Amino acid sequence: MTGRPGRGLWSRAWEGLRPLDPYRSVKAALGALVIVSVVITTFLVSVAIHSATELRVITIFSIIASLLITQFVAHGLTAPLDEMTAVTRSMAQGDYSRRVRTGRRDEFGDLARAFNRMAADLEAVDTHRKELVANVSHELRTPIAGLRAVLENVVDGVSAPDPETMRIALRQTERLGRLVEQLLDLSRLDNGVVPLHTRRFEVWPYLAGVLKEASMACGSGASPRARKDVHLHLDVSPPELTAHADAERLHQVVANLVDNAVKHSPPHGRVTVRARRGDGAQSLALEVLDEGPGIPEDERHRVFERFNRGAACQQGPGADGGTGLGLAIARWAVDLHGGSIGVAESPRGCRIKVSLPGVP
Repeated sequence: MTGRPGRGLWSRAWEGLRPLDPYRSVKAALGALVIVSVVITTFLVSVAIHSATELRVITIFSIIASLLITQFVAHGLTAPLDEMTAVTRSMAQGDYSRRVRTGRRDEFGDLARAFNRMAADLEAVDTHRKELVANVSHELRTPIAGLRAVLENVVDGVSAPDPETMRIALRQTERLGRLVEQLLDLSRLDNGVVPLHTRRFEVWPYLAGVLKEASMACGSGASPRARKDVHLHLDVSPPELTAHADAERLHQVVANLVDNAVKHSPPHGRVTVRARRGDGAQSLALEVLDEGPGIPEDERHRVFERFNRGAACQQGPGADGGTGLGLAIARWAVDLHGGSIGVAESPRGCRIKVSLPGVP
């Protein structure tokens, strides 16, 4: 007990002398260099005075000793700068993974730590930019496929160019324009300033429209792996069920979940979208079920990560690997509502459960 105050006093004293520590201050190291050079020169001059050695010989040895010590100290001081220069050149070429060593305790050590923080921030910005481009490409694919399906049906004579068909094409075109603007909101996702335009809507006709678009996209042939054999089923109870949410964001959720389920369904499989009333006012509980191989339990916590394409994502007749963004975008849209999304237990296939809180 009696030793603690002494140790605390010694620690405070040592912290106060920190600027004089050659290992903690560049200025102290330079001062120590000057002092050592002066001491060596004084010592050699003293030796010359008390011996028969000529003064010019002592002067030469003093200069050589001072130059060697200066070179040694200078190399130690400039090594971090050389390393930072090499890392900066790598960053200029697009490699943000390199870092500088931070073992020093002086000003260069502080600079190295600040430099590494800056490099990490730049790497995060570059990663976010790449993810944004991938997200935009992924989300634009759905309305483009739907619009192409409508136009192909009209050109092939499968559908007549009546007002209803044109309205479907117009809705896809309008959604395409909205997505161009809305997906740019991903750049503001980290700041939590993405707006939500919630409203009350009837669930049955809304989900029926989403599944109709998905069915047309599956049968359009827009992709070499397009699934025409998977049956989409809608189960809404009660039929007059209403919900309160951002319809466009919810469209992203359902479309991505259905697209993912169709890809991993077996031949002539069935994908079910089930909607029920949640716990709150105008809340919504959604489930998307398929009959595919399912998701292993040890991978369920990772399926909503961006660019995650685990082994389960490679299975199924329609599985193409994808970009690993569909489920990530679905989670992002659900999080904006303050809801939850996750993989639920299912005796067969995969079951994704979505809960939206409804009216705040």
